[in-house]
Amino acid sequence: MAIVISIDVMLAKRKMSVTELSERVGITMANISILKNGKAKAIRLSTLDAICKALECQPGDIIEYKCDEE
Repeated sequence: MAIVISIDVMLAKRKMSVTELSERVGITMANISILKNGKAKAIRLSTLDAICKALECQPGDIIEYKCDEE
């Protein structure tokens, strides 16, 4: 599975720090780091909703599917 979460791109576009996003969303900086680094196995829809609200974006702006090349 190749689901890529590019929160760092939206953070740069919004000129927002990980700390600020963490405070706005209500999750730890460690959990945001896990999402940013592609280590997450799942994301709650409520968390995705809060991230999109904080970054003023759509889910498709931060989540992308890339086909695994075999």
